[in-house]
Amino acid sequence: MSAIAKALAQTAHRPWPLPAGPWVMTQTWYDLLFAHWPVPVADLRHVVPPQLELDTYEGQAWLGVVPFGMSRVYPRFTFPVPWLSVFLELNVRTYVRVGAKPGVYFFSLDAANPAAVEIARRTYRLPYYNARMSKQADGDWLDYSSYRTHRGAPPAELRARYRPTGEVYLSQPGTLESWLTERYCLYTFGRANTVLRGEIHHAPWPLQPAEAEITANSMAAPHGLTLPDTPPLLHFVRSILTVEWPIGPAAG
Repeated sequence: MSAIAKALAQTAHRPWPLPAGPWVMTQTWYDLLFAHWPVPVADLRHVVPPQLELDTYEGQAWLGVVPFGMSRVYPRFTFPVPWLSVFLELNVRTYVRVGAKPGVYFFSLDAANPAAVEIARRTYRLPYYNARMSKQADGDWLDYSSYRTHRGAPPAELRARYRPTGEVYLSQPGTLESWLTERYCLYTFGRANTVLRGEIHHAPWPLQPAEAEITANSMAAPHGLTLPDTPPLLHFVRSILTVEWPIGPAAG
């Protein structure tokens, strides 16, 4: 059984069934850091489109800054190619829902691959930006940097060192870490501000506790958001395989 088939066979953890149609893309995400900060609901409500309902955990809204690497990114029935299938990415996200489906809303997605940025902006209508990025291992630490270079876009930068500090575990339903990570769709907008949904699938997140040293982080500033002066909630993921479906209207 292929790795994709094995992932698709694990569905007990999903909050709703797999989409009926065929998946169209696979991606593997690696060396991922979830860095989350609590933010006031009112602050997010000013910048999240009103068509989306803000999702909160026990009344608290959260903002995530998520650096990672991408590999084996390719459409179904094709194969990876070096110039398109491996690159670094960094996203800024919060949590929303439409109808019964909670998902992710991306404020920005920076990537070190101009071709991937252009394809994602056109195909998925997501706010991707070109960036100069690097990731290097220093023992068990990962040194990650991103500086946005997209023409006409507001500047944004992240410089951080991070590493896992414990064993792999699976989050338990109902916990904050499960609420933050176990999400199986994204929301964006099409023509005439139509709400679009992109479905995704993967095995349960193999989380590890983490620590980080963040020396620069202006990723939230272009969206009029200020992160609290408190340490973020951190989780590390070494690697996870994902599959994606075509984006389409969010029917509730």
